[in-house]
Amino acid sequence: FDPRLSRDDSVSCSTCHDSAKGWSNGSRFGTGVDGRIGSRNVPSLVNAAYQKYLFWDGRAKSLEQQSRGPIEHESEMGLPMDQLATKLIQISDYRRQFEAVFGGEATPDRIAKSIASFERTLVAGNAPYDRFRAGDLKALSPAAQRGHQVFFFRSNCAFCHIGPTFSDGKFHNTGIGMDQSNPDLGRFFVNHKSDLDRGAFKTPTLRDISRTAPYMHDGTLKSLAEVVEFYSDGGKMNPYLDDMITSLLMTEQQKADLVVFLTEGLTSDTYPNPEPPELPE
Repeated sequence: FDPRLSRDDSVSCSTCHDSAKGWSNGSRFGTGVDGRIGSRNVPSLVNAAYQKYLFWDGRAKSLEQQSRGPIEHESEMGLPMDQLATKLIQISDYRRQFEAVFGGEATPDRIAKSIASFERTLVAGNAPYDRFRAGDLKALSPAAQRGHQVFFFRSNCAFCHIGPTFSDGKFHNTGIGMDQSNPDLGRFFVNHKSDLDRGAFKTPTLRDISRTAPYMHDGTLKSLAEVVEFYSDGGKMNPYLDDMITSLLMTEQQKADLVVFLTEGLTSDTYPNPEPPELPE
């Protein structure tokens, strides 16, 4: 929550990862130092502890690695980690806390470990869907139960949105943004290995998805109804479209029920919403 982690003391991690907005920011993109606008939608931090890859393109393989990215990125917080460490050493409360926990002063690695440790506490669950699966057949409304059937048996949703986190952790091209003159190639920028990675982005979790509009890696879809419509139509055709993205031809009722399931069924009762602490002095 401390804006002093940015170059000009104006941007904290919570500027973009707001607990009131699903640990995202409610906007298409994030805004960093000097009013700089990012190029991808801000991912939620909810249940990030269970993700194998971090960022839309999966370039980080641990929360420790992920936590460094926004701090150093010129369009986000814009502060090299070694300079941040020097900055925190000058703050007496931080100096005392780092000594108590690590037995020494702030360093880039210790800062990354501290932020990652906090991110691992942002765990959500016990949604109506979980109680329904545990045997409480009244946990989901009739419409949500119909949407549950659509999600798992009528559509292709569960092919990619699987498991407790509702994500396969893999990368898929849905066609979003591929019609632009200079498209964001996502995973291909990371590994440069396969054309199948062109325009492919990580499957996001659907836990608490109702809190994190707008949607998709470029934030172009404003509502879950638009997302469902997009997938019902089979995504956007392009040479690298994932094989699992096909036209679903859902009825209006099925689409409406699916939105209810995503909204009601996957919104957690145990949702992390801590009060911002008093900042060290």
